[in-house]
Amino acid sequence: MEKATDKSRSWHHYDAEKVKASLAVDPNHGLSTETAQQRLNDQGPNKLNKIKKESKLKKFVKQFQDVIIYVLIASTIITLLINHYIDATVIGMVVIVNALIGYFQENKAEKALDSIKNMLSLEATVARDGSRIELDATELVKGDIVYLFPGDRVPADLRIIDADNLKLEESALTGESASVEKTTDTLSEDTMLADRQNMAFSGTSVTSGAGIGIVVETGNNTEIGKINRSMAEVKEMETPLTKQTEKFGTAVTIAVVGIAVLFFVFAYFFRDYAIGELFLSVIAMVVGSIPEGLPAIMSMILAIGVQKMAKKHAIVKNLPSVETLGSVTVINSDKTGTLTKNEMTVTTLVTPNQSYEITGTGYNPSGSITATHNDNETDPLLQKFLLTTKTANEAALFKDDNGKWNISGEPTDGCFITLAEKASIDIPNADVIDKIPFDSDYKYMATLAEVNDTRYIFVKGAPNAIFNMIQNDQAFHRDYWVDKMEELAEKGQRVIASAYKQVDINQAEVTHEDLQSNMTYLGLAGIVDPPREEAIQAIQSAHHAGVQVKMITGDQPTTAVAIAKQMGITTKNKAITGKEIDQLTDQELANVIEDYDVFARTSPENKLRIVKALQENGEITSMTGDGVNDAPALKKADIGVSMGIKGTEVSKDASNMILTNDNFKTIVDAIEEGRRVYDNVKKTIIFLLPTSAAEGFIVMASILLGIDMPLNPVQLLWINMVTAVTISFAFVYEPAEYDIMQRAPRSKDEQFLNKYYVFRIFYVAAIVAGAGVLTHTLMTGNGISHALASTVTLHIVVFGKMFYLFNVRTAHFALNKTFFTNKIAFLVCGILLVLQLFITYAPFMHTVFGTGSINLSFWIPPILLGLLVFIVVEIEKLIRRNVTRQ
Repeated sequence: MEKATDKSRSWHHYDAEKVKASLAVDPNHGLSTETAQQRLNDQGPNKLNKIKKESKLKKFVKQFQDVIIYVLIASTIITLLINHYIDATVIGMVVIVNALIGYFQENKAEKALDSIKNMLSLEATVARDGSRIELDATELVKGDIVYLFPGDRVPADLRIIDADNLKLEESALTGESASVEKTTDTLSEDTMLADRQNMAFSGTSVTSGAGIGIVVETGNNTEIGKINRSMAEVKEMETPLTKQTEKFGTAVTIAVVGIAVLFFVFAYFFRDYAIGELFLSVIAMVVGSIPEGLPAIMSMILAIGVQKMAKKHAIVKNLPSVETLGSVTVINSDKTGTLTKNEMTVTTLVTPNQSYEITGTGYNPSGSITATHNDNETDPLLQKFLLTTKTANEAALFKDDNGKWNISGEPTDGCFITLAEKASIDIPNADVIDKIPFDSDYKYMATLAEVNDTRYIFVKGAPNAIFNMIQNDQAFHRDYWVDKMEELAEKGQRVIASAYKQVDINQAEVTHEDLQSNMTYLGLAGIVDPPREEAIQAIQSAHHAGVQVKMITGDQPTTAVAIAKQMGITTKNKAITGKEIDQLTDQELANVIEDYDVFARTSPENKLRIVKALQENGEITSMTGDGVNDAPALKKADIGVSMGIKGTEVSKDASNMILTNDNFKTIVDAIEEGRRVYDNVKKTIIFLLPTSAAEGFIVMASILLGIDMPLNPVQLLWINMVTAVTISFAFVYEPAEYDIMQRAPRSKDEQFLNKYYVFRIFYVAAIVAGAGVLTHTLMTGNGISHALASTVTLHIVVFGKMFYLFNVRTAHFALNKTFFTNKIAFLVCGILLVLQLFITYAPFMHTVFGTGSINLSFWIPPILLGLLVFIVVEIEKLIRRNVTRQ
């Protein structure tokens, strides 16, 4: 492969002769076979470098690289050491299942480089040794002469040296939906990628016309090659949930092990325990205090979140990504096809006599043309305008197999066909005799046609080009119409003008000279790429949730700002362009990035720098997009969101989430689901820790007081595992809180546990542990067997957990109208009660766990303890809400 250079030459700035000289080629002859072979040996084939991917084994092993998983593995080893093989098997299975879930979810990711390779042309028509031949695209070298025809995929980056109405579709690379007219003109060196009209880029497609180009870059040095390198160099971000879980797991592990060691030393020197009994007691404290079920529950919460998103048309490719959306502070969105429909629509029409508003969007011809001034006078220019724009046209309107209206041809032409269909007046048929196709050199299209035995020349095009044809008409006031044009442009509309004239019935062709006199001006049309209605609502919802939305587009700044205002993205009258971004250092960009909501005329490199600058400011970023140009930024963003229908395979594979309906609203649904997921992970931790701590407190109290252990290690494992597989799963299905989308995004530095929750953990643990130790001591002191006393103590801990579950389900008052919304919570509580009856009354369970059958009165202390926990926590929540409100 040719070594990728850091900075390619500005081929668009070279004139054609300089390009030919630089690459030593004669366009009429092409390269010789010998020269081409030598260059192929020097430069390497025209294909992209392969990037080494992670092996499947490494991906699987990576799933175990989590502190809480380490704790689970340690728990498995501990239970093996105390010869409890069933418990060790259960915990070990949790570890394996957790790893498999993560592996199969993430194994679908990272095919972006292969997708880019698939975009490259397979064959090319080139000149070699004075003849045209078909050549494998991988054999192209710099200096090859390539011929382009409609339908061709451009095989390498080319400098155009001949163009005959050549148009290329570059939306996947530049983000712009309209085909781009190509020329041979020399351009200034700082011309943006989207404006390089004398270049044809690898992977783009020829929509019409023909042309000839010289290969100037191949393989990794093409624009697609640069994107390929960018994606290979970009490191994916660690998700907020991953970061917090690691910190939390580390903190729990250090705290539990540290306390266990201290108590082991204390008991060894100050209490009369046999070393074996002491060792088992400390192991029991460690096992009881570690929430073994947390990783499994967390994975289940995330997995159910993924399933819910799939039902809402969003495919999440790895588990933590759905949660990451819940912490997003900025959504960076591509405009074309994401915020807009990618269907050009005429919305405004202004003739010298009248102004009109046009209803309906897209290519569906339903809608109307309504005069803004109802003066009851018929405007004869309206019919002529519609006839002109319909006739000077190369598009056709049709219904596809799904019954949806669509067009063949240019979107700008297509919207005028739709406009004519909306008219309530008759538009006569025109027989086209001759035409001048649109060309960017003169920026108009002219058609000679016969209508009702009269011949006319109809013209439509850029306003200034049409104005130049009318300037000798004394009735035409150019300044007035320039103001009208700018007024429409400031509303985000692309402006087209039209004119016509009657000619001799025998005229058989139209020339440019025919357009320089006697033309009658007809007016202006304002065209928009209509915003998605649901996108506007989604933007409002995002703002209510404290999430910024920034629009990144290839549009001109004035148009981009107008569209952003219409959609509610910004209230500011400013945008920053790609050229301005290029002039800023990374630090300068980070300093000003928050001042802008609109980024115009951007390149792929700009988009990547925008995401990096926002992350430098501490933002958690989401990037939405559908083109190849979005891929590096999609991968760099904290979460990348691609469009499933109109998106390229490259963007889909580079993203974390794919919207199968291309609906911007789905992103807001994902934010809500992400927040629900985080809330429920947090609730799970707040639920598990007090009861796990209570188990540890019971062991610690026993060691400090020098009394018999109320619960043995096997009973502690039973409590942890049986509650992990029952009532903990209530949080997997817990609905979102009613105010979840009225909150600001949480800080990325926010911890699972603040001082308030730490206080709750300790007082709930103290209540449960105190009740357990006290009950066990009183019962054994009154001659009740250790087995029965341990059974009641076990129920105290379990019932404390079960009642506390309903405290934690909501941050608001528990007994509210949503109390019964989570049916799973009641189902798992029922299952838990059955299991508790089983361990209490099944004889073989007595042997395994050291429990005993208790009479009905012994169930009263656990129930009373559960009620006490529920009431105390609800009082504490009420006090906290009042303090917060004040």
